[in-house]
Amino acid sequence: MGKINRALLSVSDKEGIVDFAEKLRGLGVEILSTGGTAALLRENRVNVTEVADATGFPEIMDGRVKTLHPKIHGGILALRDKPEHRAQMEELDIDAIDMVVVNLYPFEATVAREAPFDEIIEQIDIGGPTMIRAAAKNHPHVAVVVEPSDYPAVAGELVAGDGELSGETRFRLACRAFHHTARYDGAISNYLGRLDGERNVGAWGDKLNLQLSKLQELRYGENPHQGAAFYTHAGSAGPSVARATQVQGKQLSFNNILDADAALSTVLDFSETAAVAIKHTNPCGLATSDASLADAFRKARAGDPVSIFGGVIALNRPVDAETARELKEIFLEIIIAPSFTPEAREILSSAKRLLNIRLLEIDMALEADGSHDLRRVHGGVLVQDWDHKPIDVRECKVVTERQPTDDEYKALGFAWRVCHHVKSNAIVFTSSDQLLGVGAGQMSRVDSANLAVTRAKTHGLDLAGSVVASDAFYPFRDGVDAAAEAGARAVIQPGGSIRDEEVIAAADEHGLAMIFTGIRHFRH
Repeated sequence: MGKINRALLSVSDKEGIVDFAEKLRGLGVEILSTGGTAALLRENRVNVTEVADATGFPEIMDGRVKTLHPKIHGGILALRDKPEHRAQMEELDIDAIDMVVVNLYPFEATVAREAPFDEIIEQIDIGGPTMIRAAAKNHPHVAVVVEPSDYPAVAGELVAGDGELSGETRFRLACRAFHHTARYDGAISNYLGRLDGERNVGAWGDKLNLQLSKLQELRYGENPHQGAAFYTHAGSAGPSVARATQVQGKQLSFNNILDADAALSTVLDFSETAAVAIKHTNPCGLATSDASLADAFRKARAGDPVSIFGGVIALNRPVDAETARELKEIFLEIIIAPSFTPEAREILSSAKRLLNIRLLEIDMALEADGSHDLRRVHGGVLVQDWDHKPIDVRECKVVTERQPTDDEYKALGFAWRVCHHVKSNAIVFTSSDQLLGVGAGQMSRVDSANLAVTRAKTHGLDLAGSVVASDAFYPFRDGVDAAAEAGARAVIQPGGSIRDEEVIAAADEHGLAMIFTGIRHFRH
């Protein structure tokens, strides 16, 4: 493929560039550079040639024009195996450029910090994408490196190959280069598309560009006859299954990832010590505890000791030995936690049957990103804000004659956070720290209520004195009647039905306290 004799280095992200340049110089590679990159390399005693010296033309217009020159792009785009190109290079005194090491102005970061429009526009790189695309197009002759994470491998291969890179490596780097420019252009398009004629930023642009990076191919999808892969959204941040560290167990499956995401999303709603058990993306057990993580898990398991079998567990505190001993007693697919102590990991791997349990460590202290919730439908994608809207139950409207007690307010706050994560129609009965009965995904709200009551009774849980939460308004009084008959003493619901007065009257008849949140939590 040809030896790397001359390289152009011009990077905004300067991580690792000095070390990489030193390795190139050690191989006898001549280095061209510009602006801040050239200054940094000189400060570190790396010999460089300014692009302006190579072209014989100075940087102009505050550096806006520096690499857009035939001696640069001819050196990149020339086909080395085409005699006509080589003749033109010799005639025009154009030297070949064998490697382009470029990454682009920090456009996304500038937008993220809400910089003024004029500053953001200045972060639209012109020369950088042009050089990257030129080198990537001509990758059989020119290597292109856009990611600092690639420097060590590229340098290592150059050393081992006496200054040459394989065709496979050049192609892989070219693909990464086009991914890099595609994401960059997509970010620019997304930002500009959200601006109106007066440059005010709106919520939704006319176009939406997404770049997804494959994390892994999966054995199959939701069912064995479906192929599948797991991708992550470029630039995403915050706690995520995509950024989990798997410390034990089999490869995650499609359904594992869905359930793990549901478990993580649920447990993140609780600042107190909490344990969540998920089955088919719905909470089947959930509890908090002032005593210990193990106690929270025991109460969560008691909420549905049957459905938890083969479930996914999320815990928001490091798993200790006591909790691990409780966890090992039942078959589980996944356990998610911020970390596992050495003793806990030993316990959870102490028997052959336990080794398949996936243990995922996820940093739950990370700040969530500002991305959107995407739902794929045939022919399109629905895009919405994430359903993150915490409420203070004490500021909700009390609509009944009886006010909730302090204990009931605490339980109502707990129930509302649980209900948020249950599929519609959702009805949950809880105490102040334990999920007692859940009805999820039923076609009528009263069916969900009856299901929740049945499940609680099946597992020996007393609903006397409990509270009930509904993810959307009660369309009829029958759901309130069912809650009261089961023993509930207070209700939290959005309100807003044309029959609200009828529903409130039913609550008053039963002596229930009821509060309206004014918001709902549909989950389809």
